[in-house]
Amino acid sequence: MTSTARMAPRRTVGPAVPQSGHRKSVNRRRSVKPWNQRVAPYLFVLPNMLIFGLFVIYPAINNFNISMYDSGNGRDFTYVGGGNYQGMLSEAEFWSAARHTVVFAVFFVTLTTVVSIGLALLLNQRIKGRAFFRTVFFLPVVISPVVVGLIWGWIFERKNGLLNSLLGAAGLGQPGWLVNSTLAMAVVIFVGLWLHVGFYVLIVLAGLQGIDSTYYEAARMDGASGWQQLRLITLPLLRPTTMVVVILSLINGFQAFDYIWTLTGGGPVGGTTLMVQYIYEHAFQSPVQYGSAAAAAVVLFCAVFALTVINYLYNQRKESA
Repeated sequence: MTSTARMAPRRTVGPAVPQSGHRKSVNRRRSVKPWNQRVAPYLFVLPNMLIFGLFVIYPAINNFNISMYDSGNGRDFTYVGGGNYQGMLSEAEFWSAARHTVVFAVFFVTLTTVVSIGLALLLNQRIKGRAFFRTVFFLPVVISPVVVGLIWGWIFERKNGLLNSLLGAAGLGQPGWLVNSTLAMAVVIFVGLWLHVGFYVLIVLAGLQGIDSTYYEAARMDGASGWQQLRLITLPLLRPTTMVVVILSLINGFQAFDYIWTLTGGGPVGGTTLMVQYIYEHAFQSPVQYGSAAAAAVVLFCAVFALTVINYLYNQRKESA
C-alpha cells in the first residue's frame, strides 16, 4: 500500500494553461528584436543616402528653382518666372536638339532591345567559347565613353581613318561618315549600340536563365518547334526583363552625350547635337545661360519621366491582360 501510494501521480490543482497560447507568447517575445538590431541596417545605408541626397537629390530639386532665374555668372540671379521656358521654346536650336534626341532614342532603344535579346539567346546556348564571347560583348561597357568616342572617331575619319582606308583599297569609295548629317547620326547610333549593348545582354541573359526549363521540356513533348518555343514561351516570359531593358535604354538614350561629344562634337552643323549637349553648351559655354540650361534640364527630366511611366503602365496592363 505504501509503495503504491508513493507511485501514484500527483494531481495539479487549478486550471491547466493551454500550451498553444504559451508558445505564441514565447514566439512573440522572440520575434521582437533589440533596438540596435532594428536600427543597424539603416545606419549602414545612411552614409550612402546622405551622399546621394547631397549630390543628386538636392541639385535636382534646386534645378527647378534655378530654371526660374536668369544668370550669366552663376552668382547674380534675376527672377524671370517662366521667361526661360518661353525663350527656350522659341529657339530653333532647342527644337533641333529635341528632334535629334527623339530620332537617336527611337533607333537606339529599338536596336538595343532587339540586338540584346538576339545576342542573349545565342550566348545562352551551349556553344564552344561561350564565356569568351560573353566577355567580348561586355568589354566595351567598362571602357571610358570619352575613349570610345576618340577611337571610333579615328576609325571613321574621312581621309586617314581605318574604315575608309580599307574601303578605298577595295575600290568602294571613301564616304564622309562624320561630315554628312545622316551618316553621322547613323555612326553615333552604331557607336552607342556597340558601347552599351553588352550591359543589356547580361540583363536579358539573367532573365533567360530564370525561366524554368520544364516549360521547354513540356513543349518539346508536345512537338513544338524552336520558333514556337521562342514565340510562345521565351518572349512572353521575358517580357518583364524586356521592359527593364527598354526603360534603361530609353533613359540612356535621352542622356547620351560624352562619347558623342568626343566623336562628332555635335556636328556636322548640329546634326548630332542632342539635348544634353544643348544643356551643356548653355550652361558652360559663352554666353553662359544657367537659367535656360536649367529649364532645358527640367523639360528633359519631365519627358523621360513621362515616357518611363507610360511604358511601365503599358507593360503592367499587358501583364494583367
